[in-house]
Amino acid sequence: MDLKKTDAPVTTLTYNRNEIDAPTDNIYEAISVIAKRAEQINTDIRRELVDKLEEFATYNDSLEEIFENKEQIEVSKFYEKLPKPHALAVKEWLEDKIYHRNTEDDTQE
Repeated sequence: MDLKKTDAPVTTLTYNRNEIDAPTDNIYEAISVIAKRAEQINTDIRRELVDKLEEFATYNDSLEEIFENKEQIEVSKFYEKLPKPHALAVKEWLEDKIYHRNTEDDTQE
């Protein structure tokens, strides 16, 4: 996922309920799928952020010396300005980029 090229909204938007539940015909199921995808996106973003911050980490034995690493601050600011994971998940859902299936339907057949 390329976070720099995403056009997901950074602010809160109101969505049409009918558009959200159209693929599943159940708003609760749609919200559940979106929430699970948001958790996946959040985990990926967090892992990427920690990896980038560790590149610039300085380890000191002294508690008195606290260094402000400008690279770490810039990386953190970039990630703070990104759209939230739930906004990215809703965007993917509306663009039909999330694969989902109902396992209960598979067991009944």
